[in-house]
Amino acid sequence: MSICSTVKGYTRRHEWLADFFSLMAIVVLFATVWAAIEYNGPVLEWMRDNVILHVPAVVGVLVLVVALIFGLLCAGSQRCPEGSDDCFRTFRGRRHGSPSLFTAFGNWIDHIEHVGKKHR
Repeated sequence: MSICSTVKGYTRRHEWLADFFSLMAIVVLFATVWAAIEYNGPVLEWMRDNVILHVPAVVGVLVLVVALIFGLLCAGSQRCPEGSDDCFRTFRGRRHGSPSLFTAFGNWIDHIEHVGKKHR
């Protein structure tokens, strides 16, 4: 049994928790944007003090925040039909059709239009 099945089963039983994870991902995203705007000057000044040590620290924090946002979104999107065994549901993207950016965008739009019908 994979961890995906465990998370999917838990969020299926507790749908409010999946909604909470989705909400927390949005809160973390907007809090990060607010903090970047609000503390832009002091952070840049702090990074100038020791570029070798502080710039990788800021980049590392940004990578961790992005990973946290994606993790919360993944935990919040594990709502699948009862008989479904697959864990990962994504749009078709570049795998189908020609390798055109417009085709991938069209496939993504098609996925978004039908996501409620296929996943719930």
